[in-house]
Amino acid sequence: MYEKFYSLRDLPFRLTPDAGYFFDSRVHSTVLSYLLYGLEKAEGFVVVTGEVGAGKTILVDHLLSQLDPAAYVVATISTTHLQPDDLLRVIAAAFGFVTENADKATLLSRMRSAWIEAQRIGRQPLVVVDEVQNLPFASLEELRMLSNLTEGGRSLLQTVLIGQPQFRQTMTGPDCEQLVQRVVAACHLKPMDPGETRDYVMHRLKNAGWFGDPAIDDDVFGIIFRATGGMPRRINLVFDRLLVLGFLEERHEIGRLQAEQVVREMIDEGLVSRLHQVARESHP
Repeated sequence: MYEKFYSLRDLPFRLTPDAGYFFDSRVHSTVLSYLLYGLEKAEGFVVVTGEVGAGKTILVDHLLSQLDPAAYVVATISTTHLQPDDLLRVIAAAFGFVTENADKATLLSRMRSAWIEAQRIGRQPLVVVDEVQNLPFASLEELRMLSNLTEGGRSLLQTVLIGQPQFRQTMTGPDCEQLVQRVVAACHLKPMDPGETRDYVMHRLKNAGWFGDPAIDDDVFGIIFRATGGMPRRINLVFDRLLVLGFLEERHEIGRLQAEQVVREMIDEGLVSRLHQVARESHP
C-alpha cells in the first residue's frame, strides 16, 4: 500500500523480526558484546532478557547470521510450556534427529554422539531457546542436565536463553542455583533513548529504500518516543500507522499534527494507552 506511494522497496516497520533490519544502538551493541563474550566460552548458558518488543529475537538472529557456519551447528526453538521430555524431543528435532519411536535414552545417545563428532571437526553445538520464561522448572533442569554433557573435559553443548524480565526473577530462586552457576554471561536489553529512537526510525526507512519521501519533521520523533518509551516493536507499530495516514491523505511531508493524530487514535483504540505510562515512568 504505502510502500508504492512512497517508492519504498519494502515495508520498513514490519512487526516480524528481520535480521536485515537490525539496528546497532548503544544498548544493542553492549548486549551483542556480552553475547559474543559468552559464546567464546563455548560452555554453559548465555542469558538475554528484555521487555516484550525490546528486540531480543532480532538481536540474536543478527548474532547467528554473523557466526561462521563452519564453526557452529545451531538449533533454535521457541518454547511454549514444554515438559522435559517434550523439550528434549523438540531440541533433538531442531538438530535434525528423528524422534519418532525413540525413547529418551536413545535421543540422548544420538545427540551426544553427534555433538562429539561435531566438536571433533571444529563445530560447536549451540541451542537457542526463545521465550524461556514459559518453561516449567523441570524443563529448565533438563536444559541444565544437557549442559552437563562433556567429552574430554569439554562441554558438548552451549545454550542461549532468551526471555522476558520475569525470567530474571526465576533465576534468583533457590531452585535455580545450579543453573545460575552455569551462566557465563547475562544481559538485559533496555529501551532506546530519544536520539536512538530517531536513528532507529531513519535506519529502517533507509533500509527500505527511503530517499526523503515522505519528509519527516523533527518534532515527530519526540512524539513517537514519548508514545513508545523507545521500544522497537512499539515504534514499528506507531510509525507504520503514521505512514498509512500519510498515504491515505496523500501527504509527502509528515509533521507534528499527523503524529499526534495517530497517537490519539491508537490511544482511543486501546493500543498505546500503556505506552504513555511506560514512557513517563522510564523518562520522567
